[in-house]
This record gives sequence, structure tokens and C-alpha cells, in this order.
Amino acid sequence: MTSPYENNAWDSAETSWLSIVGRVLPFILFLLIAAGGMGAVYLYFSPADGNAEVVAAVRSNGLSAPFYKPAPPKPVSQRMAQSPAPLRIGIISGHRGNDAGAVCEDGLTEAEVNFNISQSVATGLQARGFRAELLDEFDDRLYGYAGTALISIHADSCDYFNEEATGYKVAGSYVTDSTLLVGCVESAYGQATQLPYHANTITPHMTDYHAFREISVGTPAIIIETGFLNLDRELLTTRVEVPSNAILDGILCYIEAIR
Repeated sequence: MTSPYENNAWDSAETSWLSIVGRVLPFILFLLIAAGGMGAVYLYFSPADGNAEVVAAVRSNGLSAPFYKPAPPKPVSQRMAQSPAPLRIGIISGHRGNDAGAVCEDGLTEAEVNFNISQSVATGLQARGFRAELLDEFDDRLYGYAGTALISIHADSCDYFNEEATGYKVAGSYVTDSTLLVGCVESAYGQATQLPYHANTITPHMTDYHAFREISVGTPAIIIETGFLNLDRELLTTRVEVPSNAILDGILCYIEAIR
């Protein structure tokens, strides 16, 4: 036999539970509807591929969420080749503006020979569209000179020593690596003039040439002795186009190699 007190207790507990559910249920439904709405908004505005940029923030009731605008990926295009900077080449006419250099018995001077060759080289470069500057031996422009290359053109002694006092030689800057420039000019000059390379007469005046210390670091530089004013005189004075074109070809070789 069931006690009437037990039934009253059960009914009371059931009534209490239903009362709690009745109070909580609207809040639960609100959360479910809000969550569903936020999910729908997120799915609608989010790009399928995930590539988007944040453009605004929507702030409401103290909450904030990013607003996304789909943005297509930037196209990958081939980089256009840039126009090369103008090439600047300095040509030092040895001894010009300072002294005569070597002087022969008949009055021919090294400075005169150097200038004829240097001017021809500079003109040849200019004719090809390069910025070529003809410089004096101790030109004020040499201090801090920055360029593609610097070439100082000289000749050797007028004196007769022996039949081996013929040929040319080249020395490169010890401040800036000038190996490539040296190699190009050496090769082109030897091939064009057919003169021997006279390495054993390279002096400290060449290896420690003053311009190497004056120009801007990073400018390759060389000094070339184009030949002896005794045994090589005919080549250097009556066939100026040969040594000048040889030096020009060496410079062009160098320019082509660095481009």
C-alpha cells in the first residue's frame, strides 16, 4: 500500500523540475538560435578558399567579429627587365696635365702618345653610347670617382735596352678586385697587337698606381703600358687605331661579361 505522503513528495519534485525547465528553456533556445545565426553569417561571408582580407570589425553588445571580404589572389607576373644604369668609364690619359712622361730624342713625348690612344678609346666608347670621360693624370674628378671601370693608358721608355724591350703589360687595382677587367684587356690587346706580354717590367708605380687609392672603392681599375716608345714606336704612333681598338675591345669584353 502506497503512502499518500510518498505521492505528494513525488508530485512536488516533478513540479519543481518542470518549473526549472520552463525557466531555462527559453534561454537555451535563444542560445541555439543565436549560434545558428552566427554560423550562417560566418559561412555566408567566408571565402571558400580561405584567401580573404579583414576590412572591418562589427562591434555589438561588447562583442566583436571580423568582417571578411573575399579577395582574389594577386596574379604572379614576370618581372620586367630593368633598364641598366648608364655605364660610366673613365679613361686616364697618362701624364696629361702634369708632365711629359718619357721624352724621346726627337721630342716625341709619352704624354702625346698616351693622349692620341686615350682619345681614340674614349671616342670609340662614346660612339657606342657609353658615358666615357677623358681624364688627366691627376684630374680632380678622380677623387671618389665611381664608375663601371677606370683605365689609365701609358707607354714605356724611349731608350733602347735590348731586343727584348718590346711589349705591353697591365696591372690591376689592389683596392677593388679588377681581375676580370685585367683579363679582358690583356687578352684583347695581345691578340690585336701581337706584342709580347712584358710582365717582368711591371713596377711598383703600376701596382701602387695613385689613382687606385683615389677612386671610389668598388670601381675596377687598371693601368696599361701599351708598348715601348723605341721598338714599338711605329705601332703606337702611326697605327694608333690598333692599340686603341685593342683596348676598346678589352673594355667591351669586360662590359659584356658583367651584364
